[in-house]
Amino acid sequence: MNDLITVVIPAYKVEKFLPKCLDSVLNQTYKKLEIILVEDGSPDNCGKICDDYAKKDKRIKVIHKENGGLSDARNKGIDQATGKYITFIDSDDYIDDDYVECLYKAIKEDNTKMSICSHRVVYDTGRIIEKETKERSVLDSKTVLARILYDDGIDLSAWAKLYDIGLFNNVRYPKGRIYEDSATTYKLIDLCDKVSINSLGKYNYIIRSDSISNNKFNTKKMDLITSTKEMTDYISKKYPDLQEACDRRLMYAYLSTLSQLANSREKYPQEQKILVNYIKKNSKKILKNKNVPKRDKMGIYSLKFGFKFYKFTWNFYKKITGRKK
Repeated sequence: MNDLITVVIPAYKVEKFLPKCLDSVLNQTYKKLEIILVEDGSPDNCGKICDDYAKKDKRIKVIHKENGGLSDARNKGIDQATGKYITFIDSDDYIDDDYVECLYKAIKEDNTKMSICSHRVVYDTGRIIEKETKERSVLDSKTVLARILYDDGIDLSAWAKLYDIGLFNNVRYPKGRIYEDSATTYKLIDLCDKVSINSLGKYNYIIRSDSISNNKFNTKKMDLITSTKEMTDYISKKYPDLQEACDRRLMYAYLSTLSQLANSREKYPQEQKILVNYIKKNSKKILKNKNVPKRDKMGIYSLKFGFKFYKFTWNFYKKITGRKK
């Protein structure tokens, strides 16, 4: 058990956070690493930081490129990877010392092509939400997809996962689209006969007020619906008995996008109309599904009293749960 593992870290406008991320990778208990830093045309000091770290550790390779977004940077890292396995880390996050070892050990013990660990959510206010469940299992791909559709302890993030590099032979992240994980992870899972689950929290996901996923609403946020629709169309076609789960996940995408719109001071009447009409039109079948989370049902019911009431209810929910988005 001594395979080369590639760690891909895109870097763009994260000079404050990049050193902590890189230090956490260099401190891994598993040492046989190829660390690819993709400096994505960042206007700050990310490029210099990457180069300085490369001088300190020969395992680091730096790619400097014109800005093309997170997907393009990850794809560039995949293209240059020489490891048998690959994992992705966002440059404003950091990992526990045994993150790689934990994921690699699960793959080897279970003879799988993909392993998943859990994470903790770290807000820039200092608040931490632990997602660890202590689960240790081996699941077939269909079961993993079903659990993702219901947010049942497994998510679509590119990070907190270790992949056999061969899974990327015909899969890449969609350039120019945010929520690129939603458009990609399900494909990788479905290429596996089985997936290793070791739900210890080994990845630290930082939520910043200025991050891509948490900044103010713009029309690009509708990408979540595009990616989710592609995923649910694919899954429901291949696994018809997961249709209800697919309907739930797509409804979540609409509710999540509407909630982000509700946070905006600016008005987006066209997008608001699209979102509200879909939710109202499809609410009946979703409310019949006993597996739909109470949060989603609360959103659907509140919208029956109008968008303003929905907005009030969502803000109240955020307040009592301590959420930022």
